[in-house]
Amino acid sequence: MNIHFTVADYYHPVHQRAILMLMEGYTRDPMGGGKPLSRYSKNHLIAGLQKYPTAVTVLAFSGEEPVGLVTCFESLSTFAAKPLLNIHDVTVQPQFRGQGVATTLLSEVEKIARARGCCKLTLEVLSGNEMARKVYRKNGFGNYQLDPAMGHAEFWEKDLLSG
Repeated sequence: MNIHFTVADYYHPVHQRAILMLMEGYTRDPMGGGKPLSRYSKNHLIAGLQKYPTAVTVLAFSGEEPVGLVTCFESLSTFAAKPLLNIHDVTVQPQFRGQGVATTLLSEVEKIARARGCCKLTLEVLSGNEMARKVYRKNGFGNYQLDPAMGHAEFWEKDLLSG
């Protein structure tokens, strides 16, 4: 497998096209909602990423073909008073899954987080996405809890776009 990894330059046309193509594939996947990337997102995603100086995307390429990405955003852990890196999107093209691409992407993100002085990496995963959950567990991720008697944290949302 001849896969190479690079940190995306949000101003580089090849990287812009790779991000949009991979995100389109991700949103069409059942684990990404099963719908095409919206026209708005297609037209505004790259400019949006350019506005976030702490955003980072790691891309995986097989030759010239984009095969995976991880997009993260730096935030602050108020408990540790140190930065953290939240992994927001992880996707690998179906034909490249099971070949270690996601593991290497996560490893690259961990290197970036350590270089930034981050105290932890965070992410969210669907309870039914067993393939991703297995990869995340293998790479040291697990449920977040402060006190086991209080249970583990859950990721909730309030949609502000739908009404």
